[in-house]
Amino acid sequence: MIRVLVSACLLGERVRYNGAAATATSDVLSRWEAEGRLVRFCPEVAGGFGVPRPAAEIDGGGGADVLDGRARVVTQAGADVTNGFITGARLALDTALAHAVRIAILKDGSPSCASESIYDGSFEGRRRTGQGVTTTLLERHGIRVFSEQRLDEAATYLLELERLVDHVTPRH
Repeated sequence: MIRVLVSACLLGERVRYNGAAATATSDVLSRWEAEGRLVRFCPEVAGGFGVPRPAAEIDGGGGADVLDGRARVVTQAGADVTNGFITGARLALDTALAHAVRIAILKDGSPSCASESIYDGSFEGRRRTGQGVTTTLLERHGIRVFSEQRLDEAATYLLELERLVDHVTPRH
């Protein structure tokens, strides 16, 4: 069975920077949960950050730039928290590989989990196109990441993956 890594906050866990959840109610997630596909994970908590914690944004680029040493993740007070974000991303990848994850549903807007847009580093609520650190690392390793707004696309992609697996896996 193909497993799906999901941001813990989307599954109701109060792990976001402000101590809240970002619960996504969806027939797709409910079905996958009933099928035992979901692997819950919060890269920021795994990276050593508490709840609540100061908000952080990527300064100077996107997730790829952070991983490649060209940008950093900072709090509004200017604290460099890059290492914790990289650690969380690596632990997310380790977890995904250990559970045969091929798809991830991660919280958009997050400096860890964004797949479509990130905050621009100004702490003024402005977004720009970009990916978070964890999303970038997962995608570099062949794990397709979708935001919580793209669950139907993720479900279609999962069906395509399963057809491929069924096609190449001999049945006895």
